[in-house]
Amino acid sequence: MEIKVEMINREAIKPSTPTPHHLRCFDLCLLDQLQPQVYIPLVLFYSNNSDGSSFPDHFKAADISLRLKTSLSETLSRFYPLSGRVKDNVSIECNDVGADYLEARVNCCLSDILEQPEQKMLYHFLPKEIESLQASTDRLVLVQVSFFECGGMAIGVCVSHRVVDAAATSMFIHSWAGMALEPFTDEAVLLPEFSAASRIPPRIEYKVAAPAMSLVNETTVTRRYVFDASKIASLKAKAASARVAQPTRVEAVSSLIWKCAITVSRSKRQSIMPSTLTQMINIRGRLVPSFPKNAFGNLVWSFGAQTADAEIHLHSLVIELRKGKEAFSEDYATKLHGDEAFSVISQHVKQFGKLLASKDMHQICFSSWCRYPLYEADFGWGKPTWVTLASLVFKNVVVLMDTRDGSGIEAWITLSEEDMALFEREKELLEFASFNPSVHN
Repeated sequence: MEIKVEMINREAIKPSTPTPHHLRCFDLCLLDQLQPQVYIPLVLFYSNNSDGSSFPDHFKAADISLRLKTSLSETLSRFYPLSGRVKDNVSIECNDVGADYLEARVNCCLSDILEQPEQKMLYHFLPKEIESLQASTDRLVLVQVSFFECGGMAIGVCVSHRVVDAAATSMFIHSWAGMALEPFTDEAVLLPEFSAASRIPPRIEYKVAAPAMSLVNETTVTRRYVFDASKIASLKAKAASARVAQPTRVEAVSSLIWKCAITVSRSKRQSIMPSTLTQMINIRGRLVPSFPKNAFGNLVWSFGAQTADAEIHLHSLVIELRKGKEAFSEDYATKLHGDEAFSVISQHVKQFGKLLASKDMHQICFSSWCRYPLYEADFGWGKPTWVTLASLVFKNVVVLMDTRDGSGIEAWITLSEEDMALFEREKELLEFASFNPSVHN
């Protein structure tokens, strides 16, 4: 069906309290400087009966929008850097220009979207093209609230990746929802902590293009696969070994996708090309000393796992993943601090850049949003029916997210058209995953 979205309002939402003068310049940390100039795009869908009951009669579109705008304004006061502008790739000018807020009407019911969700449909619920190269100089937060004919709605949120990672984005949305609850309680809101730049300071002269941007190089296709809890239990049992007796959900699912991607790569090239998996991880709790879980910014790192084995076994890939994760603690946990952080990060970026430039290595990159409390984002009318990333622009990238019950995993997989045509036929993948099932199921 053809989806039509009619914009009915657009305005700037400013912080409810002006940012004090002494906080007007907010330093980015060095890891912020390395991020691509794109937006992180999330859409949260709310059914008219998402919590088992309908919206109360008084929750009309105007009332919902007023509550969202008021609570967003309050939240921006607490996350004050998000109301400013990135300046010279080193700091944020916290000038309280605020966030863009759009309202729209959609000419269909939410169930039409959730029955068989397609990524191209999701663009309709975003307030901006997320791959905008002006993302670092434009507004840092953009919101679009879309109202469906059935009474359901979608909240599309774009936040600049130059300023926040997945964990900080989740914290912002969760805090915004907490601010919207009535009666409001301080316990419902997790306030951000702003110490990243003091430990991992920025460098004025450091202007390195994010390595991940080089992955955008040809026409890509994105597919959604869902692994339910029972299938994951079977997959974990198959992936277990004496070395890793209890693989995690993410390790098991990542290893299966990696194995299928390797099979596709080798079948195309008719050769045993080595393969590297790069996994992005939240390092807040992994550093020594650790950052608090509510630390603001891009506190994310990557580790690699490789295989050149002629015969690929699932449990072997899980072992390599576990080894890569453990190597981070051994090699980096105590080094990301002060001047040493600059040296370590610079070397890491160079190595990653060389890897991406290699023509003799199959590569795939994973990012996991699992265990972030996005399905807890209750603005006062129930928890979301579905939360998803709305766009993926990088080739050979996989994003994992929780299913609504918290036990399954949704995998959004982006490959070249040629690779995807082979990948989606992989029997072992289809043994454990369902291709784009209805969200209602």
